[in-house]
Amino acid sequence: MPTQPSIPTLYPDLQGKVALVTGGSRGIGAATCMALARNGVKVAVNGRDQSAIDTTVGALRAVQPDAMAAPADCADASAVEAMRDRVLAQLGVPDFVVSFAGGGTGRPVPFVQISEADWRSSIDNNLTSTFLTLRAFLPGMIERGTGSIATMASAGGRIAQGAPAAYGAAKAGIIMLTRHLANELGPNGIRVNCVSPSAVLTERTRQSMPEEQQQRMRAAFPLGRLGQPDDVAAATLFLLSSASAWITGVTLDVAGGRVMS
Repeated sequence: MPTQPSIPTLYPDLQGKVALVTGGSRGIGAATCMALARNGVKVAVNGRDQSAIDTTVGALRAVQPDAMAAPADCADASAVEAMRDRVLAQLGVPDFVVSFAGGGTGRPVPFVQISEADWRSSIDNNLTSTFLTLRAFLPGMIERGTGSIATMASAGGRIAQGAPAAYGAAKAGIIMLTRHLANELGPNGIRVNCVSPSAVLTERTRQSMPEEQQQRMRAAFPLGRLGQPDDVAAATLFLLSSASAWITGVTLDVAGGRVMS
């Protein structure tokens, strides 16, 4: 039986730092929030569902009492700016911005059947939300001259198979945005990297994917299993920490060997 992920390694250099995690109330984002909190990071948890945010923040405060709720729709510029102001007032300028807000909009359909509404939704909820989040928080990080950013792509943005075209285009855009920012912000002491997961068994995925389908999918992964949220959280902590101090502009495929580059 393939091994399951362990609790992410502790990184002492993260202790006492501040992180904003968008899309942090559920799934991969929530696992990343918890991994950061276990490393002594003060975490601002963003999401759109207040109840889910409160649940995650409550769990974090049992580990790190300075966790805070930061609700906002990251595709709305004014909402992101208001969230930024609350985070700065309560925790200060984040050392880490983890821009994970996003998601898919259903099953793939032929390109000519994609509605304009679905196209815009995919682009806005993934690529635009990343742009607006980073634009809002970067001035403080640039002024301080240090920091690390993690963005979220997907195997759907790496291979043209299995994901809706609009979602894949949005995630591929995040990869290129990450590279542009890494090139621009390196002289400012800010590193920018991207994690790109494949099939991850979040709570929502478990509910929507029958066990027999999970078994069929496992055969496509050289490591013989689907991902867990902690797999992505562990990769993210590595990219944020000083363990990756000479790494910027990379896309790390957390994909069980499904994507190799």
